[in-house]
Amino acid sequence: MQWPTFNVRPYVCGGIGHLDESALETLREAGPRVKPALRTPEAALYSSSPLPPYQRDTRSWAFAWGERRPAGPAPWISVAEEFETPGLIDDGDRIALHAGGLGLVDVYYLTRDGAVYFSSLLEPLLALARTPYEINWDAWASIIQLTFPLRDDTPYVQVKRLAGASALVFDRASGRVSTERRLPRWLREEPFEAGRTAGEILEILHEVYKEFDGRPLLVPVSGGYDSRLLCSVAVTRGADVESWTTSPDDGTDTDIAFARAITRELGVRHRVITQDASAYPDDALAAARRLEFLTPHHAWYTPFAREVHRAGRTLVDGLAGGPLLKNFMVSGAALEASSQAERKAALLGSLALGTPSVPFLSEEAAAWITSSVETAFGQSTSMLNGHRAELPLSVLHTRTARGIARSPVNLVGPEVSFAAPFTHPDFFDAALSVGVARKDKGRFYREVLYAANPRVAALPSTNVVKQPLQRVPLRSAAAPAREYGHRMLTRVAGTVPSLLSEPLHAVVAEGPDALARFNGWNDRFWVRSLVLFGAWLGDYEDRLPTLTPPWT
Repeated sequence: MQWPTFNVRPYVCGGIGHLDESALETLREAGPRVKPALRTPEAALYSSSPLPPYQRDTRSWAFAWGERRPAGPAPWISVAEEFETPGLIDDGDRIALHAGGLGLVDVYYLTRDGAVYFSSLLEPLLALARTPYEINWDAWASIIQLTFPLRDDTPYVQVKRLAGASALVFDRASGRVSTERRLPRWLREEPFEAGRTAGEILEILHEVYKEFDGRPLLVPVSGGYDSRLLCSVAVTRGADVESWTTSPDDGTDTDIAFARAITRELGVRHRVITQDASAYPDDALAAARRLEFLTPHHAWYTPFAREVHRAGRTLVDGLAGGPLLKNFMVSGAALEASSQAERKAALLGSLALGTPSVPFLSEEAAAWITSSVETAFGQSTSMLNGHRAELPLSVLHTRTARGIARSPVNLVGPEVSFAAPFTHPDFFDAALSVGVARKDKGRFYREVLYAANPRVAALPSTNVVKQPLQRVPLRSAAAPAREYGHRMLTRVAGTVPSLLSEPLHAVVAEGPDALARFNGWNDRFWVRSLVLFGAWLGDYEDRLPTLTPPWT
């Protein structure tokens, strides 16, 4: 197993409750090398690098392992929502293992014999799971149709992921572990339309940047709004900035052309990270394994991430900018919905993969997967129902936290420090206070861009320009990718034949070149999701049972 190199954020594992020493030893041996950070009768914490507590006295202690950490004691929910970090806290009566407010940094756990064992990575916990593994088909339904899992699901029934703003708590009085779910700050204190101007939002962003003063920054620039805003602010502040761009493998490379114009205007050193079509299969499989088969996204990002690891600069990422500032993934139907059910259905429709050119799934599989995803999405977003910022927060708590965040957090984050200014509490709260109507069609965002740099704001943007400047070959549809995809789909067709439709079985039977017909946006993502499933089946075939899916 090729583990990430945990340089700026440690790998951790451990347990709380009535711990079994042999289980702890198995967990320690199953992942990256760790040393003890804490051992008490009811808690164990091991870390790949020194991990001092941020608070300790004779009765209590507290640890955190995100990049940002508190300076002193605080309730676990305050630590989670202010610093977006997981941690372990003992207040003398209870021991709480908590996630961040959005849950961006993974905490996986497995319950066994009255104890909870946890890890930063999913794979080491499988050493404590029963074999053959019990498959969580609901997780795979969401991964296939949405491109990310929902709730606390992972592909394995026994291993779960601690959801944002939640904790596992061992109570000494009762001797039991229970789950606590809290409303984070942005739900407890519902934002109101404060009439903030674009200039005020920009001032807050400048304040957030003060945390990065003195650091050499790498600000990737695409052709969109988020990256040009972040780069404009960095330049205005006089930071040592480099900017890189790579192809998102969308068939146009419009991002590269627009980024060149933006960085030229800003006077920033710019580099284009090239991608090799022949390397796509290796990149796709490397990303899938590193992200533990939880999303088919980010194969295009893999060469870029490798270069970032060697750059020695803090990566400034535009994570959450789209939902917070421009209603990203929020359709007109969702904005105009007259009922909760209509709003939920419209939002899920925007997040789910669209209809492919031919049916990819069998009727039975498609019906079950659709029902599973609807239920999971409703449960994952129920705490947001009726909230003034329900629509952007629904995107943030699902797609952003479970799928998109994996580029900066999991592909870059362990090796290199990354900053996500839009998720900083001050900016996050201010952006939420601006109503979704003001953000519709990017109007408010353009005001912010103009306040930051009028000349950069006026340059063409992929958020506005719909027609590509040119057509370029898709790396993910070239011959090496077709051959790789065909092998994975053949495995799916042979292992779980009832998942695929007859038309797709026929395409697979034709051979790799038959996949060349799937060049449309929706088709490409359906293929990637099913190819990811095939790759997982291959890696775990010796640990999986005979597969009997729930729709058969």
